[in-house]
Amino acid sequence: MTKLLPRYLWPYRLPLSLVLILVAVQALANLYLPNLNADIINNGVVKGDTNYIVRTGGFMLLITFGLGICSVIAVYFGSKVAMSFGRDVRSAIFSKVMDFSQKETNLFGTPTLITRNTNDVQQVQMVLVMAFNIMIMAPIMAVGGIIMALHEDVPLSGLLVVIIPLVVAMILIVAARALPMFRSVQKKTDRINQVMREALSGIRVIRAFVRTEHEERRFDEANADLTRTQLRVNRLFAIMLPFLFGTMNLSTVAIVWFGGLRIDSGGMQIGNLSAFLQYVMLVLFSVMMAALIFIMVPRAAAAAERIQAVLETEPDLCDPDEPVEIAEPKGVVQFDNVEFRYPGAEDPVLCGISFTAKPGETTAIVGGTGSGKTTLANLMPRFYDVTSGSVSIDGVDVRKLRLENLWSMIGIVPQKAFLFSGTVATNLRYGNEAADNDDLWLALTIAQGKDFVTAMDGGLDGEIDQGGTNVSGGQRQRLAIARAIVKKPRVYIFDDSFSALDFKTDQMLRAALHKETREATVIIIAQRVGTIMHADQIVVLDSGSIVGIGKHDELMKTCETYQEIVYSQLTQEEVA
Repeated sequence: MTKLLPRYLWPYRLPLSLVLILVAVQALANLYLPNLNADIINNGVVKGDTNYIVRTGGFMLLITFGLGICSVIAVYFGSKVAMSFGRDVRSAIFSKVMDFSQKETNLFGTPTLITRNTNDVQQVQMVLVMAFNIMIMAPIMAVGGIIMALHEDVPLSGLLVVIIPLVVAMILIVAARALPMFRSVQKKTDRINQVMREALSGIRVIRAFVRTEHEERRFDEANADLTRTQLRVNRLFAIMLPFLFGTMNLSTVAIVWFGGLRIDSGGMQIGNLSAFLQYVMLVLFSVMMAALIFIMVPRAAAAAERIQAVLETEPDLCDPDEPVEIAEPKGVVQFDNVEFRYPGAEDPVLCGISFTAKPGETTAIVGGTGSGKTTLANLMPRFYDVTSGSVSIDGVDVRKLRLENLWSMIGIVPQKAFLFSGTVATNLRYGNEAADNDDLWLALTIAQGKDFVTAMDGGLDGEIDQGGTNVSGGQRQRLAIARAIVKKPRVYIFDDSFSALDFKTDQMLRAALHKETREATVIIIAQRVGTIMHADQIVVLDSGSIVGIGKHDELMKTCETYQEIVYSQLTQEEVA
């Protein structure tokens, strides 16, 4: 937390300074009140001076009223600073994750990134709320209480030499043992989040394979594991609290006992004993408040470490120091002897990839499962960087382009179409916020989605659930294609985007799309031969390498791999 707090609390230094001042005033006032109480007992009660009692008591009430006002203001600004801190940290984590490449995202994992941005930030935030109002006051009152206790009676203050080290040692021992446990708690919280996400995302698969009981057992195991760890932590603190309360009560007995002996010998007045007892209670109460905070600090420290790990991770993909601007982008995509291997992999996924996709032409990429088609598509928008070789647009290496400029030239329809919660219109305008309704209807017409959108309640204002779960797979793909068309990019990448469409819709969509994308570069990755037979250029992949480039008729004569793919889907008559 030593790195996290200064950075995100510094913008709120003025309200935080006010909180510190108000809390310090409260602490000093609390230290002053026992002294007034002692004066009332010694000078008022003992001497029977009623006027002195009323006058001093009224002053004490006035101080107490002022303490209440200071406390309200301090709590308000302290809570506001803590909430603002949480907001800023969550925003920083989200922004950092948005800059991550697939490598960093896979390194952390989606479940833990969600937990770090929610539960972990909340843990630190809760400690700050308590710290601004308790932890700041506790040391002031503890140190001040010891000084005032010494001022009241030095011999009796010797009890503090025994009491305070015992309490502090207990707190430190518990905190040292709790920190690794809290780290484990956070990891096991991640695990529960992961299992829950997988169960919700794969609910259809779970039911289809009758694995509901298996998933319930899997969740119960993760849940029980977290519960056992939390119980160990709670048992640890369950020992500490009775120890602290017992120490406080025994201290009271010891002070009254030895204080009574001091009064009997004439070395101390009754009022001074009362004040001394209050000062010792203030000291012990401050230590107890700090102990309660320490219960939360180890977990918050573990959470802060996890947050800091995300914030300190530098993405592999970033804007170049001196980006190149393409004045009039045309969309010529060129792969030059590209090799790519995933982080930590021994063998490359792609090797020796060289071809050029030109505007006004359709380039199709086909190959068997695991041949590297989707990986190749991910290299164009720099979701990953090539290991060697280069990918360029209009002769400029994509690594020399500003990421936003690169992405603005490319329209991607991913293999798994994803829609955001909102309406049909908000999803289609995701690539072009300025698009009007006519542009949206045109894109839907090209994507063969106009009919089902018209039939929806609200049309363009029809509701879309998160992930597009309230529309069919084919409708989801057509909306994703329409979204790319609305963007009007220079390069279209369709990553197996026609697989959920029937043959008739596929044919109609491709015919309409050809008219719309005459000046753009179209790259289609497909499993279905019928989708790409009429492409201007077909690139055939096998085990990450190009084994054939050309048109359909040429490849049927020269490329054995392409022939196998075609004959596995079409009969001899259909091919002819």
